[in-house]
Amino acid sequence: MSDSRYQRMYPISWEQLHRDAKALAWRLIDSDFFNGLIAVTRGGLVPAAIIARELDIRLVDTICVSSYDWQQQKGDVKVLKGIPGNGEGWLIVDDLVDTGRTAKVIRDLLPKAHFASVYAKPAGRPLVDTYVTEVSQDTWILFPWDAESQFVQPIAGQRQP
Repeated sequence: MSDSRYQRMYPISWEQLHRDAKALAWRLIDSDFFNGLIAVTRGGLVPAAIIARELDIRLVDTICVSSYDWQQQKGDVKVLKGIPGNGEGWLIVDDLVDTGRTAKVIRDLLPKAHFASVYAKPAGRPLVDTYVTEVSQDTWILFPWDAESQFVQPIAGQRQP
């Protein structure tokens, strides 16, 4: 999180991600009937699996997009694997809509799909139809697949002499 755009860190546990994805499924249950679900790789894979289960969607596909790596958020958005058609009858699921660069590319490819994201930042929020939790633009969301448990020094041991 060395990027100066991020002033806050919001760590998400596996349990919280599961609860939030299930909350997204509750918001979608009364939506249009979905023929299938499209997970945005890679972040959308886990929430998509939870939502597919909760909505009893068995037809699951992926759209594979590369826009940045963990060290930088620059470069062109590249579609590595697309989906034919205009998205009608499909539910797109992603973990986060941040700046909206990736979501814009997907929206242009599948304009008739319903786009849902578990987490949304203000810059990307207008590009999704449904989301659960909004976080500020200057917040880095630390997903459970990007972190691991480790020993933390007790507070008393962190004091400077």
